[in-house]
Amino acid sequence: MLRDIIEIEQSLCDGCGDCVPACHEGALQIIDNKAHLISDLMCDGLGACLGACPTGAMKVLQREAEPYDERQVMVNIIKGGKNVIKAHLDHLLNHNELAYHAIAVEVLHEQNILHETSTNQESKKISNLKPLELSQASVSQLSHWPVQLHLINPANPNFSDAHLLLAADCSAFAAGDFHQRYLKDKKLAIACPKLDSNQQSYIEKLTLMIRHGKLKSLTILRMDVPCCGGLAQLAQKAIEQAKRDIPLNEITINKQGVEI
Repeated sequence: MLRDIIEIEQSLCDGCGDCVPACHEGALQIIDNKAHLISDLMCDGLGACLGACPTGAMKVLQREAEPYDERQVMVNIIKGGKNVIKAHLDHLLNHNELAYHAIAVEVLHEQNILHETSTNQESKKISNLKPLELSQASVSQLSHWPVQLHLINPANPNFSDAHLLLAADCSAFAAGDFHQRYLKDKKLAIACPKLDSNQQSYIEKLTLMIRHGKLKSLTILRMDVPCCGGLAQLAQKAIEQAKRDIPLNEITINKQGVEI
């Protein structure tokens, strides 16, 4: 499967910053008066930033999806200088990617590159929270971002050897105990088979997750309306195309969050 990702021609970038608010995943930042892609992992490749760039410094590259490699990412990050390095480390902490943060710091140590210690107190506070400090029902089980299936990079290692919950957009609003009852110990993707376009892309992404990411199971959480049946159809087609049999579970709830 091909993956789209943004590339920035630094010589054309004038640092205007118009691209930053257009990137809803926070993968772009203006550092030292230039735009930088500080997170390959979070770049969805949709190219919203392209239209905001007045100098044409940005383009979308298409390449075969490969497993995310933090060490390889650091090769480009290091080229950007100390401020880009710090922004990348902070970004990893903000998204609770502590394992990747540790790898990034290890690469810097191996190359004897001094870096500023990330001091994002909020991310430290979040990572140090203990479930007992909150009521059990209020503890989020979300472990990654983004979650909308169009925005997800199927090669993201978050989905490797995982149990995936493919939830209809409306389901979390109906199920008051969504996190504890359905999301716990699973990775999340959300979609709407009625409103979302290019559903073939959904099938391709799920196929890649099943075949190469080796998903352990796939659970569909849908509402009790006919259009939601499309989620299970997408999942079944992906399993067939992946040629790898995994458990497929379908749960249907009504607007009160009751399973039917």
